[in-house]
Amino acid sequence: MNMRSGLRDRVEHDPVDGACHCGRVRFRVRLTGGLKEARRCSCSYCAMRGAVALTAKLGDLDITEGQEWLTLYEFNTRTAKHYFCSVCGIYTFHQRRSDPDQYGINAACLGISPFDFEDVPVNDGIAHPSDTGPRRSDVIGTLHFIPHDN
Repeated sequence: MNMRSGLRDRVEHDPVDGACHCGRVRFRVRLTGGLKEARRCSCSYCAMRGAVALTAKLGDLDITEGQEWLTLYEFNTRTAKHYFCSVCGIYTFHQRRSDPDQYGINAACLGISPFDFEDVPVNDGIAHPSDTGPRRSDVIGTLHFIPHDN
């Protein structure tokens, strides 16, 4: 991972502050599994959104500023609850359909670029396990980033 080691260590062990692009929505979160839980999803919404999501328990995320600027988006089963800033439009976090006791946190809102991850597993959001039942693995592929030498 191409991230500064201080940020990586802090994200792995301590609560970290996050914000949307314009800074109106701010939050503090303790990640479950640190950066090792990074993932993408193939559902129609996530495929368009393109964010790398990290994991947190519901009780481990606190909105510190800008609750009034958060907008909720739901679709299909309405189990997943996607939150974004109503001013800048940035997705900040969502309550997961696969585990409603967890949030998916936009890594970029924590100052972690999606391009800091060399490999990101992609979960099957089209044939969702809530619809199809348990499988050996929900991972259908891996996104791989190879930076060019300039």
